[in-house]
Amino acid sequence: MRKLVILLAFIPLMCGCGIYSFSGTSIAPDVQSITVMTIQNRAMRVNPALSNLLTEELKEKYRRLTKLRLDPDNGDLIVEGDILSYETTALAVTSQEIASQNRLTVTVKIKFTNIKHPEENFEKSFVAFKDFSSTTSLDSVESSLVDLIVETIVDEIFNATVANW
Repeated sequence: MRKLVILLAFIPLMCGCGIYSFSGTSIAPDVQSITVMTIQNRAMRVNPALSNLLTEELKEKYRRLTKLRLDPDNGDLIVEGDILSYETTALAVTSQEIASQNRLTVTVKIKFTNIKHPEENFEKSFVAFKDFSSTTSLDSVESSLVDLIVETIVDEIFNATVANW
């Protein structure tokens, strides 16, 4: 009998109001779909694969971790944006004025629209970077650095849009 009472006490906690899930998302029950527009590349220096990679990884993240249906045009949630910068900078300069460390930085500006709950709308920039040795050419590490940067940016966008972290 005691176990039954404890179980019954936890049922409301597990059901809640239907907004939270075990994946960490907080999506209102009336929100059913999402549109992820192609992230446009507006950076001065262009990585030709970055726009597509970022867009597809975002779609995959929503597909994998939410129950939202991907809608190409009329989602309840809309994610759109631009890659504003894609740049390398010298970080650590040695006493001989030679860079010993370089940094690849990507900045993406996202506009998030929640059709059903406009109070959640925002425009925000997301920045991620990875460092690499100056003895290594960017060409030789660019692909792996971009993959890591995209993963970071996608996580941040996801958390800002549906996890409300």
